[in-house]
Amino acid sequence: MHGPHLVSWLLAVLTAASGGYCLSRLRHAPCAPVTAPAVLRTGPGRLHSHEADLAEGLMGFGMAAMAVAGTAVPGEVWAWVYGPPAVVLVLAAARRPDRRAHRLHHAVGALAMTYMALAMTAAPGHAGHHPAAGSPALTGALLAYFGGYALWSGSRLLSGSGGTAAVASAGLPRACRLSMGIGMFAMLLTM
Repeated sequence: MHGPHLVSWLLAVLTAASGGYCLSRLRHAPCAPVTAPAVLRTGPGRLHSHEADLAEGLMGFGMAAMAVAGTAVPGEVWAWVYGPPAVVLVLAAARRPDRRAHRLHHAVGALAMTYMALAMTAAPGHAGHHPAAGSPALTGALLAYFGGYALWSGSRLLSGSGGTAAVASAGLPRACRLSMGIGMFAMLLTM
């Protein structure tokens, strides 16, 4: 990621913490009864699955690694890390319509990470100067998508009714999704 080192490290801490939280939720049973704690739900009556926790956790740690390592790791390596999961998520979304939007969101995130890695290694900066990398149209579309996603997830976080501990714990997964959306937006913005 191009940009000040402090911003890169702060982004790495934020996304690693979000990824760690998502991976810690893997110990919860994905087929819990409907009376499960609200922390397992992603929407009204829906339970959060291991697939989503795993995808969000790996994306958080991957974003942290890319923010710190950036161009030190060849773009082809990042492409092999993010490309196959993106393809698997797209195929899974095509087969099962019940979680299609969620899977496509994670596929867009994985493809965006692949795009950023390949674009940054194709045009590395020299002596502190970082030329624009990648396609401005594609970067703009991804910025619009993740900016919109951050606004949408932020509005969902703010619209939750407060008061009980269960509602408060339901906000933490939403806050993690919000922080990863903002992190993706920031990474795209520094290209």
